[in-house]
Amino acid sequence: MNIEGTIIRLRAVEPDDADLLYAWENDCALWAVSGTTEPFSREQMARFVERQLGGGDLLHTGQLRLMIDTKPTLLSSEKPRTVGTIDLFDYDPVARRAGIGILVYGADDRGRGYASDAVETLCRYAREVLDLHQLWCGVGARNEASLRLFRRTGFVACGTRRDWHRTPEGYEDEVMLQRIL
Repeated sequence: MNIEGTIIRLRAVEPDDADLLYAWENDCALWAVSGTTEPFSREQMARFVERQLGGGDLLHTGQLRLMIDTKPTLLSSEKPRTVGTIDLFDYDPVARRAGIGILVYGADDRGRGYASDAVETLCRYAREVLDLHQLWCGVGARNEASLRLFRRTGFVACGTRRDWHRTPEGYEDEVMLQRIL
């Protein structure tokens, strides 16, 4: 399955992605935004990929992870490559809503439009194919890049959870955003 954006392509997780996901999920610099508190084993990551491959669809697992690949352009000889992931999670089929989370891993890949295109593409897919009514996310109040991303892609702040995240510097608020599709 490929879902086409302007400069990215969203695709299903493949067995070859297990090592990349293992590295990204175990980067403790990202744990503050992902809510991770302990490392994943290779076996855990292999089982996650297996669930995604073996009928691990949104309806049954409540989560859909897609890989973000760059698309080749006429002006570039660069081969397509995987730059991140985007997830739907906490799927509620009755209310027709889900949470959204995104990672563009490499610092050199940030600020190039990949995240915006991935969010817009996933929103279109969620509306047109999954028939979702809304998507929501929670972003740390000091995560200015993510707040800009979601606001730029049509998400609106709808509340704040006070002292929600514990950080080395103390507690941080979380901004709740949603987009009606």
